[in-house]
Amino acid sequence: QVQPVESGGGLVQPGGSLRLSCAASESGVSIKAMGWYRQAPGKQRELVARITSGGSTDYADSVKGRFAISRDSATNTVYLQMNSLKAEDTAVYYCSEDYTFVNSDYVHRSWGQGTQVTVSS
Repeated sequence: QVQPVESGGGLVQPGGSLRLSCAASESGVSIKAMGWYRQAPGKQRELVARITSGGSTDYADSVKGRFAISRDSATNTVYLQMNSLKAEDTAVYYCSEDYTFVNSDYVHRSWGQGTQVTVSS
């Protein structure tokens, strides 16, 4: 089963920092991109940041300048460094893994279980 595994969520005060980690599955697939999405209560899941296998990154406007996505290609691990956290960053954060199987161009997406991030004093 292809499923990434997140870690690193928790409770932090406004203005604080957290780093999330996501280890890609080890199912022998070709990873095209990995990303972080979040879903707050009563809201739709939204993109936070994404990084492709080529290193291109994309961020939601609300986190630009505060969050940074990076990757360790050797271990297929993606990190989300979150600084200057605000109450509105509170959500469940999900890691996504976009991949293809050998000899196929069809891109699949798998989701992690999610990790809670709460920003509160």
